[in-house]
Amino acid sequence: MRTYLKIHEKDNVAVALCNLQKGTEILVDGDTLVLQEDIAVGHKFALSDFSIGDQVIKYGQVIGSMTQGAQKGSWIHSHNLATNLAGISEYIYSPQKVKSVVASSSEFFYGYERADGNVGTRNEIWVIPTVSCVNTTTRAIAEKAAAKYGSLCDGIFAFPHNAGCSQMGNDFEITRRLLASIVRHPNAGGVLLVSLGCENNNLETFLPELGTYDSTRIRTLVTQEADGDEVEEGVRIIKEIVSSVSHDKRTKVPVSKLVIGFKCGGSDAFSGITANPLCGRIANHVVSCEGIGILTEVPEMFGAENILMQRSDSEQTFSRVVELINSFKNYYLSHDLPIYDNPSPGNKEGGITTLEEKSLGCIQKGGDAIVTDSLDFGQAARKPGLNLLVGPGNDSVSITNLLASGAQVLLFTTGRGNPLATAVPTIKISSNSALYERKNGWIDFNAGRILEGESLDAVAERLWKMVLEVISGDAKTKNELHGYREIMIFKDGVLL
Repeated sequence: MRTYLKIHEKDNVAVALCNLQKGTEILVDGDTLVLQEDIAVGHKFALSDFSIGDQVIKYGQVIGSMTQGAQKGSWIHSHNLATNLAGISEYIYSPQKVKSVVASSSEFFYGYERADGNVGTRNEIWVIPTVSCVNTTTRAIAEKAAAKYGSLCDGIFAFPHNAGCSQMGNDFEITRRLLASIVRHPNAGGVLLVSLGCENNNLETFLPELGTYDSTRIRTLVTQEADGDEVEEGVRIIKEIVSSVSHDKRTKVPVSKLVIGFKCGGSDAFSGITANPLCGRIANHVVSCEGIGILTEVPEMFGAENILMQRSDSEQTFSRVVELINSFKNYYLSHDLPIYDNPSPGNKEGGITTLEEKSLGCIQKGGDAIVTDSLDFGQAARKPGLNLLVGPGNDSVSITNLLASGAQVLLFTTGRGNPLATAVPTIKISSNSALYERKNGWIDFNAGRILEGESLDAVAERLWKMVLEVISGDAKTKNELHGYREIMIFKDGVLL
């Protein structure tokens, strides 16, 4: 059994694969190393002697500098390692040559083709409030309608949220764009929009954001104006929507129609070694099929962003990615908050020390795919390749952003565990086998097999097979089976 992992030949630290005791002798690159301290699983230890200011290298990249000296075999963590990141960076376009691989055009899945050319992986009816005041009403409508008509489609679900009134300026515009994009999502064969009536995101304000739409599939209910019981009225309207949606059938469509979102939450030190690189293989494959991958969590690109930038397909795309990164740094500065106050306490407990280390692990989810576009809140992904999406690392917000940009399925990696999911099938991938075994009700796939000797290629092949089964409707994810379906709107402004 392997007890440690040196990820890259340039690394001067290694990662413990199990709890290691002080005094343990380890053979590294032909030399014997004696551990100077107990090293917890997932944590780093020095492969050479360090002085103050020395650079620490993991993934073949610098992850910070030493604040104290340390002997070979010592524990390397927050007590002696700090980030090198500070302020706004300047970037120079120096494109990396990325080998373009085009996969067989014969790969396909079975999905629901929509009138606008997009494809759904589910044919559901969504009950969406325009304002949080009617969250409970939407839940009641969805529950009653599902009991009566849920078997006639892939399900009827409510998506309460935290916004829709007392908002101003750009904050309000973001809410409208996100909600409109979710309403237009191809996994929703039909939608009931539920309004209170007096909110500033009322239907008169919101419907123009949708543009032209099929009024047999997108219906509205203003609860203040409903005669009698608004819940019963909502159920009656859904019955009418079902009459259209129930006739939809899956057809054979190419993988080029797939938009797949990538997310990590509750990461540990193995996330960047197993689960995230595994997603990277899937991203590479989807892009090679001329599909779209979406990578978000902009603060978790900080420190690794230049790697993504230099994979841009053009200088114009490079400039847009620079704007994406620096505008989010300015978002922190505008609130007089530190840009690099990351990783989280849970990340640190799991062995991640600096933001560079976290980011280098995080971007593994994008593989080495060519970056073709950057996306704003609520902007649909249209350009084949890897798209970078604005937004924070917050799990609830980022999965909603991915949903709103059109992802029909998410791959969500976790090392410490997280049950959270959104409106589309969300395949949870554990970075380690212990989590997979302990939280079987949350986790769909175990990437920990890579630590146990199974090849990354073999595990990626099995994961891709699962993805195809899920998006074709042959399998359901744990979030679907257990009802983990959430949205949360990004907020950046005052409330009236």
